[in-house]
Amino acid sequence: LAFLASLTQQTCPAQADMWRLLTLLCVAFAAAEDFRVEFTVKNQEGEDSFVVKVHESWAPIGAARFKELVEANFYDDTRFFRVIPSFMVQFGINGDPAVSTEWRSKTIKDEPVKESNKPGYITFAKTGAPNSRTTQLFINYVDNGRLDGMGFAPFGEVEGDGMKVVKKIFNCGEKPNQGLIQSQGNAYLDKDFPNLSQIITARVVQEIKDEP
Repeated sequence: LAFLASLTQQTCPAQADMWRLLTLLCVAFAAAEDFRVEFTVKNQEGEDSFVVKVHESWAPIGAARFKELVEANFYDDTRFFRVIPSFMVQFGINGDPAVSTEWRSKTIKDEPVKESNKPGYITFAKTGAPNSRTTQLFINYVDNGRLDGMGFAPFGEVEGDGMKVVKKIFNCGEKPNQGLIQSQGNAYLDKDFPNLSQIITARVVQEIKDEP
């Protein structure tokens, strides 16, 4: 953009106007990469919602995969299956084992950690292996800056007072077995853990424009 701006000072008025327009279009395009997702959830107290603001510049690969999953309705009718109040809340295994199997093979590459794992920041879970991110996510309950050096790259944050909703998610600890969730889906969770908090829908709700 600095290069484009310099060109406006070196050209005739008509050309300068063209470069200014091009610069504005580039800025608008960059801003359009950010977006918001509203999660409608069901806790023991009833339905509620929170909004995640995604910053594409924080982790472009993670942000793109998250949007892809949301637009595929991947997170609809899923459960929060790992909840540690002193750490984080984890979700992102589809309720249909066939869908989980399909996406589990679609790993994405690692990327630099540009933002720390602060309270309310959302990040892809991964194994210790390189390039192992797929669909599972976690929202930090506390400052988990120790995860930064392990390659966990936040790509968004829970907006406003949304963490009040996130902190109402049913505390199941680490009791649900992730292998059984992968193989049996919601049938296993609803039978053995009927009190788990549920994601009803996750939808892109607003493209973000430049902020003053």
